[in-house]
Amino acid sequence: MNPAGPMEIVCAHSPDSDDAYMFYALATRKIRSPIVQFRHVLEDIESLNRKAMEGVYEITAISYHAYPYLADKYVLMASGSSIGDNYGPMLVSSSPTSVEELAGKRIAIPGKLTTAYLALRIMQPDFEPVVVPFDHVLDAVREKVADAALVIHEAQLTYGKGGFHLVADLGKWFRKTYDLPLPLGANALRRNIIGAERDECCRLMRESITYALEHHEEALNYAMQFARDLEQPLAEKFVGMYVNHYTVDAGDIIPRAAQKLLDLGVEAGIIPNRVEVEFVR
Repeated sequence: MNPAGPMEIVCAHSPDSDDAYMFYALATRKIRSPIVQFRHVLEDIESLNRKAMEGVYEITAISYHAYPYLADKYVLMASGSSIGDNYGPMLVSSSPTSVEELAGKRIAIPGKLTTAYLALRIMQPDFEPVVVPFDHVLDAVREKVADAALVIHEAQLTYGKGGFHLVADLGKWFRKTYDLPLPLGANALRRNIIGAERDECCRLMRESITYALEHHEEALNYAMQFARDLEQPLAEKFVGMYVNHYTVDAGDIIPRAAQKLLDLGVEAGIIPNRVEVEFVR
């Protein structure tokens, strides 16, 4: 144990109901450690991806797409992944259309480092990306700035209320095409956190997720404040989609799926260099 007290670990993640649920036990100090102490910072995922390139935070949520650009500074944590298993980010439009009909069209995307953008580029290479904040992609279509929108987070469950039509579910497409779940987001640990501190960060992350799953109602009640106006049944559905057994531990299949996704990105000329995914647990 450090005689100066626990090492402060700044833990950055997005202000979403699934992340809030995942970090509930740590944020409310249900789980504590004499070795490390977490301080939480909330930012949108594209900002976190950019800051991770600079190594700003000790632990940060990232998009799997961003990993090749920050693998020199971070290693992936086996606990904390958001995985779309036969569901995922959605391509939607204001009128019924097809992926093929969107060739050459403008699509509002929530950031070029998001996994959603990578998956869409692999599925449909020919479109003009219009980068807007994730919670304004549908507005871009309404305002005719874009012809379609790439929807992430809770809007995956609510886009229909706005009269939008599903063009493609990228998680379903990835499962059907490659017989793998689609790895969307991960927690990454800065490489200079080593030894007992690294082990403790991994343990606390895993135990926080397990605690939430075992104390579902209280963790969900906490997460509701981050649910962006979702009613409880929908918030519970969303949390259930993205906090599951893959989140507790990525196992063997998620590293395989992540490697496949990133290799496809390299083959498509989206990611400049191949990297080997590396997980710690």
